[in-house]
Amino acid sequence: MFSFIKGNVEILKENFVVLENSGIGYKIYINSRLYNYFQKNKIDIKIYTFTNIKENDISLYGFLSFEELELFEKLITVSGVGPKGAIALLNIMTVEELILAIISSDIKALSKGQGIGQKMAQRIVLELKDKVDIKEVLDTNEESVYINYEAEVIEALSSLGFTRSEILKALKDIEDKHMPIEKMISLCLKKLSS
Repeated sequence: MFSFIKGNVEILKENFVVLENSGIGYKIYINSRLYNYFQKNKIDIKIYTFTNIKENDISLYGFLSFEELELFEKLITVSGVGPKGAIALLNIMTVEELILAIISSDIKALSKGQGIGQKMAQRIVLELKDKVDIKEVLDTNEESVYINYEAEVIEALSSLGFTRSEILKALKDIEDKHMPIEKMISLCLKKLSS
């Protein structure tokens, strides 16, 4: 219904904001990071929105970035995950952290979301693992060589006892995406050991 709404914060509560635009106040449900952002920024705000329509209710959910909105929309396609469950996950993890958790099958991290149990976390991984992109996490565009290396780096470091999630976080911090694989493994080891 609405792609985004731009306006000024009129009312701010822990789980929602009322954004005024052209004399209309839009009540938009938000996550805790957005709440913290709005405590400091209240004028000329742009929020990407998702409109949730039920039999007796129409609700708006707001996000500061389009990427966060897209991930929210993917999460609510999972059977049993509603908007509140998706917001609960986005309360405890950034988009990058959430994608990392899904790609690396980090059930423990996903289960920390309020109302998200272990079975639900497993379902999220099962249904979304192929729908999220490692490039979104590693901030790469057409660096296919690096993406190919990524699997080899993960395999090598996994054999040393590191988790996939830890390895992906270390890979993300490497700026030079075209170095030899041995050097990449060495740099990741340094990051993982510090």
